[in-house]
Amino acid sequence: MFAQPPGVQPAHTALSADDPHEIGGYRLHARLGAGGMGVVYLAYTPGGRPIALKAVRREFAADPEFRERFAQEVASARRIHGLFTAQVVDSGEDDLTPWLATAYVPGPTLHQVVRRHGPLPVRTVLLLVAGIAEALQAIHRAGVVHRDLKPANVLIAGDGPRVIDFGIARAADAAALTGTGLRIGTAAFMAPEQALGRPVTAATDVFALGALAGFVASGAPPFGNGPESGALYRVVHEHPDLAPVPSELHDLLSWCLAKRPEDRPTTGELIAAVHGHPLVGSRPGFTDGWLPRPVLAEVGGPADAGTPPPTGPSGGPDHFRPTVAATAYSAPGAVVHTPGGPYPAGPAEPEPARAAARAADRGERRRRRSPVVGAAVVAVLACGGAAYWYGFPEDPAAGSGPGPAVTGSVTDPGASTTSPGPSGANPGTDPPRPTGAPYAPGYARARLTAPDSGYEFDLRAGKVVPAETAPWYLARGTDAFLLSEESDAFVPDGNGSLTPEDCARGIETRPVTTLPFKALAKERPFCVRSPDQREIVIVRLVEAVADGPVTIVADHFRRS
Repeated sequence: MFAQPPGVQPAHTALSADDPHEIGGYRLHARLGAGGMGVVYLAYTPGGRPIALKAVRREFAADPEFRERFAQEVASARRIHGLFTAQVVDSGEDDLTPWLATAYVPGPTLHQVVRRHGPLPVRTVLLLVAGIAEALQAIHRAGVVHRDLKPANVLIAGDGPRVIDFGIARAADAAALTGTGLRIGTAAFMAPEQALGRPVTAATDVFALGALAGFVASGAPPFGNGPESGALYRVVHEHPDLAPVPSELHDLLSWCLAKRPEDRPTTGELIAAVHGHPLVGSRPGFTDGWLPRPVLAEVGGPADAGTPPPTGPSGGPDHFRPTVAATAYSAPGAVVHTPGGPYPAGPAEPEPARAAARAADRGERRRRRSPVVGAAVVAVLACGGAAYWYGFPEDPAAGSGPGPAVTGSVTDPGASTTSPGPSGANPGTDPPRPTGAPYAPGYARARLTAPDSGYEFDLRAGKVVPAETAPWYLARGTDAFLLSEESDAFVPDGNGSLTPEDCARGIETRPVTTLPFKALAKERPFCVRSPDQREIVIVRLVEAVADGPVTIVADHFRRS
């Protein structure tokens, strides 16, 4: 057992009214994450051991081809017994809702570690490369290619990394509902052959490991984090940007990031290269000092998942009382604890220290811009005729994301958008004020106009800035707003007044998946919460001209 570091929030969230209370005989106790392929829950075995149970979304469950491939991949995943993987312990391939249970790993994702603490030292990066390469060896021996290796799919424990979400990506990749030519993956970490829709091999995962190592060493992926189409083009056609990466890692990462699969090292060659590096040498293990002290304080040593909850009449746990931070899965743009199958999502990022905040801002300025579609994003790209499917998202980022799971959507309210607000309310003129005292007002009634898609709204500063320069932003697409990675949104019913407390409650219970301009007509209010959950901006859309200016009125609040 270990204490949580200051500011770190438990990664679990309470079950909602829509969540089941039991799957496959396991009683569920909290959400660990959610995303494009499903929801991951914290559950306990009858004997009190914690597990991460992933329930597949209905859309996938209804697809016969997905079910068949899911069963095959689960069978393969059961054969994976690597020390640096999360072991599959049970599954229900034939249940109405297919599910998969893996060992629970208490600890943050690698994406979250970098966001909170900044780039990691070279020796730490080298040890992570060796540990993840060993995990890939176990995965590949079982005949599985991960296909979505990224920082959000690597958990950090005191005794080394744990690779999650292996295997399930292939099931979704083959499912008919994803459409011909679509691929599971995250652009910034995709190998060129995967981006182009060609067959994937073990070398595909080695490329992803090289991109992951570049992110961990510098705070940004070697092919950038901008729009997916741009990142994918750079992966296929351009050399990686290793300038921000320490020079001691250049040769190793360049080897991994070779465009041709046959030019990349095997996992065994990678491990040997790490052990031959002078910074590792005779100390290749995950012993004292392998992690920086602030990270170790958060992760702890080999730890359990806390005291099991008390048992009820059925012999199962009655409620969840964690003593360590539960693992957050997801992020930013991607996959959660699937051993995602891809599921991104997860809890909010904690308030980082000053240095970590600066590193996070640097990383966020290069992050990708994606429409707010939380669950799963299908992006069709005109690069090499390839298209691919984005599953559970990073910081994660989100981000990254991960980012917190989004489960609802904003629908066009039709006539309801013309309904007047409460008596006395003056939408767009009278700023909402907190009803309690948890939020203090910041800027008020800021009327902002972004002339075109080359600009975005800086929500923290309350001003219009050039695109891709604000750490927490609201951008505009052709017909919808685009959110920061790992930011949350909520749209209430009707056009009445809205307080930050309403926003916080709404985001927890009814987060949205889309923010289309049409649904926000008549200055219908909506809320945006910052990735660290400390700030809320209440926004009203005043005007949105296709390919022209977008005007909003915004009120800012910060949690006291």
